[in-house]
Amino acid sequence: MTGGGDLLAGKVVMVTGASSGIGAAAARVGARHGAALVLMARRLPRLEELAAQLRGEGAEVVCAAGDVTSPDDVKRAVGLAVDRYGRLDAAFNNAGTTTEPALLHETDDADYDTVLDVNLRGVWLCMKHQIKAMLAGGAGGAIVNNSSIAGVRATSAGAPYVAAKHAVLGLTKAAAAQYAARGVRVNALATGLTRSEMSEAVFARDPAAEERMRRRNPQGRVADPEEVARVAVWLCSDQASFVTGATMAVDGGAGAW
Repeated sequence: MTGGGDLLAGKVVMVTGASSGIGAAAARVGARHGAALVLMARRLPRLEELAAQLRGEGAEVVCAAGDVTSPDDVKRAVGLAVDRYGRLDAAFNNAGTTTEPALLHETDDADYDTVLDVNLRGVWLCMKHQIKAMLAGGAGGAIVNNSSIAGVRATSAGAPYVAAKHAVLGLTKAAAAQYAARGVRVNALATGLTRSEMSEAVFARDPAAEERMRRRNPQGRVADPEEVARVAVWLCSDQASFVTGATMAVDGGAGAW
């Protein structure tokens, strides 16, 4: 989907959860396609290390340390884009978390709150401020929210995670319908098993989990983060100009089984 080198040329793109995994991959792919990047994550040293690498390759990058569950942090990150570049054209809301899965009736209240706050409230807050900036800029924009195959069916990730990722798809569709006429497109990814800190933590807790998950996937493998990032970048670009309210599966065919 991203064979050229200028899909995002001249565009200002915000990426959350950018310090590792799919978020960091999206920053790399976005930089290769000409985007000016605003990277947000809690771990500033990791962000700055990535930003330095990308600047060394000629990219324009600024970092916004912050937590997507904090209205002030999100507002500050979006404001950084507007103050530095004059506008915000696109965003990839990727930040997410999970806790050790448990049966619903045995799930700790704090674990539920953590998963819903980051995966759902975080997307809500980001869209709220991103859309406001895009409307103020007058040219619209594109938002991509990272959901999961857990957003379309129950998985072993646990009830709070499944609930949050289903809700992300609902937010995506609602926003797409509300803002389509004003030039803002909103889409989501239903990502499958991808190599990341989150998946590695799952495999560390349960060494047999990776093989089980591979067997459930028609391609029989774990995705590289850039395979997901390339789809997010395409959806942020003008090549996806007639795509909004969509949930794009990036799961190696897992949803087909």
